[in-house]
Amino acid sequence: MAGKSSTVRRERDKRPVLEAVGDVSKFDRLVHERLRLGILSALTVNESLTFNDLKKLLDTSDGNLSVHARKLEESGYVDCAKTFAGRIPRTEYRLTAAGRHALERYLDHMEALIRAMRDK
Repeated sequence: MAGKSSTVRRERDKRPVLEAVGDVSKFDRLVHERLRLGILSALTVNESLTFNDLKKLLDTSDGNLSVHARKLEESGYVDCAKTFAGRIPRTEYRLTAAGRHALERYLDHMEALIRAMRDK
């Protein structure tokens, strides 16, 4: 019986935190994924980065970066420009206004969650 009582208490203790941050389902899952968060963060502090710059910075594979960058591009969070330097292809990414806004919303949400947990 003590187990049930402690479970109810833990669930009750979580309510103020969830109320403080709002509906957790509103987290932007596109931003929340580790590699995509890394891409957006890197592009926040750099005007633009090439595919190879991001790959090296985030220590990931071509395929992994390609998939996640494409998702961000499809969402309108990053712009992708493909050019050639001689015969060598060059892919460059830039953060869009929508991407900056999405990252700011995500960080605000996370900060509210952290504050709620620390104030508890």
